[in-house]
Amino acid sequence: MAKAIREVYGTVLKELGETNKNIVVLDADLSGSTKTAIFGKAYPERFFNMGIAESNMVATAAGLSTTGKIPFVNTFTVFLTSLGLCATRGQVCYGNLNVKLGGAYCGMSDALDGATHHALEDIAVMRSLPNMKVIVPSDETSTRWATKYAVDTYGPMYLRLSRDVYPDLYAEGTEFEMGKGNIVRDGSDVTVIACGIMVHKALEAAKMMEEKGVSVRVVDMYSIKPIDKDLILKCAAETGAIVTAEEHNIYGGLGSAVSEVLAWGGAAAPTEYVGLQDVFTESGKYGDLLRKYGIDANGVVAGIEKVLKRKK
Repeated sequence: MAKAIREVYGTVLKELGETNKNIVVLDADLSGSTKTAIFGKAYPERFFNMGIAESNMVATAAGLSTTGKIPFVNTFTVFLTSLGLCATRGQVCYGNLNVKLGGAYCGMSDALDGATHHALEDIAVMRSLPNMKVIVPSDETSTRWATKYAVDTYGPMYLRLSRDVYPDLYAEGTEFEMGKGNIVRDGSDVTVIACGIMVHKALEAAKMMEEKGVSVRVVDMYSIKPIDKDLILKCAAETGAIVTAEEHNIYGGLGSAVSEVLAWGGAAAPTEYVGLQDVFTESGKYGDLLRKYGIDANGVVAGIEKVLKRKK
């Protein structure tokens, strides 16, 4: 049953907190939205509402990590990766500390609050920081894995989370591996490499293209940093064309990461980028915004059709 990603994250934190007493959670006065209130209600002595002070919140988490705690830092993605960036860079990453960043409301999922609350450059920011790992879950099962992996694995980590409901993609118990991606639909004519909600949009697009006689492979690249170089080069060699799809600016995010691998590996596959075309967004209903900016199945179809013309 499809679930809101933020709800899954808050629930899993609570479950893990029952047996791991080192988990502590910090929030910037938004725990009702980020769903860390679920953890806070269960373990109030390990929950800290830091108020609207993102940099101080991250710095406090850095300090807590030096005492053996595993801090999870939470607020809206756009504020965590901007206002919290100074302490993330200068303390958490520079010190290679065991701090986990939970960026709630990624992309345009905080739809009606408008451009100031939309996070469309966060992957670019986080993946550029040394020592930082970047994970983008695509459903309940992968969110559960990502949260547990963050607890079990030392080091700075960024989880890109959404407020929205994502359809189920993986069966319970599916195994994931950091630094890998998953082929969730096979195909031979073109590969769509996507993350987050765009994995589901890519699967919709693949069905639409199937009716036109085009075989589309879809990859869930849930691990953005480190990224699965072998899988990217394999897909380029086997399908001959690549489309990247992300709820993010086309500069600096998944598309850029994939292109870096293609260049590094000497792959001569034509590539198209589905994402925000270097523009600021506006306020509106989430579905309307996704359609307006081409972050939907039709947008992916358009990208596939463009790259196939170049492939010929």
